[in-house]
Amino acid sequence: MEAPRIRRIVTGHDEAGKSVILSDGPAPRVFTLDGRGSAFVELWTTRATPAPIDRASGEPPEQGVHLFPPANGTRLRIVDFRPENAEVLAQLTPDAVRAAFTAIDAAGAIPGGPSPHPLMHRHETVDYGLVLEGELVLVLDGSETPLRAGDVVIQRGTSHAWANRSGRPARMAFILIDGAYEAELKR
Repeated sequence: MEAPRIRRIVTGHDEAGKSVILSDGPAPRVFTLDGRGSAFVELWTTRATPAPIDRASGEPPEQGVHLFPPANGTRLRIVDFRPENAEVLAQLTPDAVRAAFTAIDAAGAIPGGPSPHPLMHRHETVDYGLVLEGELVLVLDGSETPLRAGDVVIQRGTSHAWANRSGRPARMAFILIDGAYEAELKR
């Protein structure tokens, strides 16, 4: 699967306070992760709420890709999911999954023990997931829900995975918002 080409347009303000385009071009950070070749396009990160708005500082610098948003921050990304098949699923061994989640600073997101999908994970965020293209299945601990282009998932810190059983690529946009579990939901 070819790396996605996502155009990112960033606005700001000129010296007179008028709105201007600060940048217009391909997203600067694209990463391919895990055994099935999912492509992550990192579009923007904030490090505080409320997010500071100034004339032209741009996105806070960051190296690599991180699953979670910063504390009190947000993260916007687009993920392309290759179709799963028996060969792809066979590559998702516990060691390969651990390595993939470690590469995005999220080894602690993987549940211990058996799970309904090899890429099950859980993190302390509220995520808005928008299916842009294709079909996916939202896998939870005890259920599965098919998703199609135009569907929106509000993912509230649950164990979950995204399965692409359609035979065709799928694309989702995610807005991740730092969250905090209530005491009884922490593990």
